[in-house]
Amino acid sequence: MSARVGVGGIFIECNHFTAQFADRAAFERSEWLAGDALLAKDTGVIGGMLSVLRDAGCEPVPLFYASACPSGAVEAEAFDELKNELLECLADAGELGGVLLCLHGAGAAVNAPDLEGDLAGAVRDKAGEAMPIVCTLDLHAHVTFEMLEHMDALLAWETYPHEDAFETGERGARALIEILAGRLKPVMAMAKVPVLVSAIHGQTKPPGPFADVMQEAKRLEGERSLFSVNPILVHPYLNMPNMGGGVLVVTNDDESGAVSLAKRLAKRYWDKRVELQPETISPSDAVRRGKLVEDGPVLLVETADCCGGGATGDSVHTLRTLLSEAPEQSAIVPVVDPAAAQEAHSAGLGQVIRLRLGHQLDPQWGQPVKVEGVVTRLSDGAFIYRGGIWDGRAGDMGRTAVVAVGPIQIVISSNATYDWMTEQYDLLDLSPADFKYVVAKNPMNYQQAYAGVMKAAYVLDTPGPTPANTNALPYTAMSSGWFPAEPEHNIAEPEVLVSRRRNLRTTP
Repeated sequence: MSARVGVGGIFIECNHFTAQFADRAAFERSEWLAGDALLAKDTGVIGGMLSVLRDAGCEPVPLFYASACPSGAVEAEAFDELKNELLECLADAGELGGVLLCLHGAGAAVNAPDLEGDLAGAVRDKAGEAMPIVCTLDLHAHVTFEMLEHMDALLAWETYPHEDAFETGERGARALIEILAGRLKPVMAMAKVPVLVSAIHGQTKPPGPFADVMQEAKRLEGERSLFSVNPILVHPYLNMPNMGGGVLVVTNDDESGAVSLAKRLAKRYWDKRVELQPETISPSDAVRRGKLVEDGPVLLVETADCCGGGATGDSVHTLRTLLSEAPEQSAIVPVVDPAAAQEAHSAGLGQVIRLRLGHQLDPQWGQPVKVEGVVTRLSDGAFIYRGGIWDGRAGDMGRTAVVAVGPIQIVISSNATYDWMTEQYDLLDLSPADFKYVVAKNPMNYQQAYAGVMKAAYVLDTPGPTPANTNALPYTAMSSGWFPAEPEHNIAEPEVLVSRRRNLRTTP
């Protein structure tokens, strides 16, 4: 096959409950790619897409691709620039046989709350109704009418922690090739149930409630007309109507099969909603329990301040507890505070400084803490990710400092960064295994980062825009009847959205 295929996308996960916004600089710190730079990608979703296209004899045509660390909504001006860049590249690409897009599915812009739906419609308008368009998504996507309406096929990642970005790109490219060859006539059915839970119990490797649904989905995939079966654990930190998790099924010209399976697996997901809801404890209780654990590290999981879910990373709730209740215990605590990082750099190594630390970027969630400590490490904050969705990519914490308050090491960075393994601490020559407590600000990846090392882990109940318990958030767009807000509520049937070549409708 010698088709010319356009490749691009805009990838960001957003949060409507944080005060920060994503600007152009947020994308420039991560990826802003076109032309040869895009074609040179050999990792991630884009790398997977390019690999399969080349192996199949297709010509990849670079459009535009940008990604950023999760954040609040994208600023209107920045989104317009990103969108226009992609559309202009598409207009200048010449005749194409199809388009491959790498999107997240939980993006949002100030002027486009459903970022992916808006983008999908714009790409469809530019490409024309006859153009096959296949899109890959994170499995934490908020799948909307508009996304289904304008895409021929949507395929989601299959692992959490996310390890299959490259493979998902390969699957997306194969789907497009099958469509171009006339062997795949995709019909999509998305069944949703009103479950808004954090990702604490969302792992895809068993045991676990979401893993159970994923295993069944992948066991069935490939049977008869079933082309792709995608369980979706929706990102719950958007304030959008009709949110929920469920299952997206893509069949080969089999609408009834798509609808039937999507409903059945979504009901299975609904039945596991209580198992998906985590238990949390206060920081004080966690620290006290940790003292009873022999050695360390003991993980204090402050998921409410997860940069990977769009939080600013500037919470000091757990730090305050450690300072007051375990000041003699060694600990690592990350805090994003660019002004404090600058003060430490200005003071220099070995200097004693006084800081008003934390809750400077998103002050609605708490009060700063006053600390006095010694500057023990300074860094430009540049590191490289090892594995996962950003394997081989540069991470940028900006100016970073470690300030020691007794045995408590506070890692103060200027930029929020995604946590995968322990790359940020490795850069600073901090070994978590040497500490009694480690504050982890993510809901899942700490399980792999500290596997075989951590002695215990406690999920904390703290204020923030990415809490383990979504009941803590002030949703205004969701109607009644969602879990866990109304734990006694039940549903008769999942709602199913069906799209056959962009002819969208809702079935009972």
